[in-house]
Amino acid sequence: MSSPNPRGPESPGVSVILALVLATISFFALAVFGLGAVSIATDSDIIAVPGLGPLPGAIAMLGAVVAFALSLWSSLRRTRPSFVSAPGVALAAALAHLVVVWIGVAAASGDLVVATAVAGDLVRGGASAVLLAAAAIAAWGGIALRRTRAQHPQWPWEHDEDE
Repeated sequence: MSSPNPRGPESPGVSVILALVLATISFFALAVFGLGAVSIATDSDIIAVPGLGPLPGAIAMLGAVVAFALSLWSSLRRTRPSFVSAPGVALAAALAHLVVVWIGVAAASGDLVVATAVAGDLVRGGASAVLLAAAAIAAWGGIALRRTRAQHPQWPWEHDEDE
């Protein structure tokens, strides 16, 4: 006999960990694709500061992924997570990206004005909107995985005889 779950009945969907992992990977993939598309469409780098290098952008993306995962995890732990939390998760990821890139550029360049200009360019150039949209889509998908009532597919001969 199994012991009851102290947090209430388990969601009929996939586990919290699986939904979180799939949603986080989806966010990262959508963000990389979207930022690449923006870079190609505008024919410029996402962070176009001479001599800065890719490190502030890479660390900021890591910060956005961590913020996305932590904020989505708090939503997915509920028995029946709400789709209303998806915009909050998306906003947390996009803001974390801006904050971390600002800190990274300020640390790398030593100039707060350059850091602020880079953060402003991310907002004006569409990169922040791409991250916001990617996070919203991936968060919605993770929540949908938890809420789904789907079952594993079965061949006709795998059904119980009693049904």
